[in-house]
Amino acid sequence: MAKKPPSPAQPPLCPCESGAAYSACCGRFIADFEGTPAPDAEHLMRSRYSAFVREERAYLLATWHASTRPSQLDFEPQCRWLGLQVKAFELLDDSHAEVEFVARYKLQGRAVRLHERSRFVQEQGRWFYLDGDQF
Repeated sequence: MAKKPPSPAQPPLCPCESGAAYSACCGRFIADFEGTPAPDAEHLMRSRYSAFVREERAYLLATWHASTRPSQLDFEPQCRWLGLQVKAFELLDDSHAEVEFVARYKLQGRAVRLHERSRFVQEQGRWFYLDGDQF
């Protein structure tokens, strides 16, 4: 019986759980955040989740609105992100939107569930994370 040829390597899937390859999903925004902004608040939220997973500090700070952006951003050592579920996306008007999501991660062996309704604002064609309310 002939041996089956190995299947070509699949590109890594995006951490945001869209089912798409990272490079075709959040990776394109993170790699070129000055030239390729996320088209809407949901894409920005998903790409920010992926940036947290990959510890992409520059992207996270660049997509955080200046009025609420921290002066520095540190990552929790040994944090392991487990998944993202977008529960709702609402465009409030041309420049304001909200995204409700649940992000799961493990920190020092403890499971954590972050459930937030985030607010986003669009300025000069770019969406920015403003703030959010945790449930």
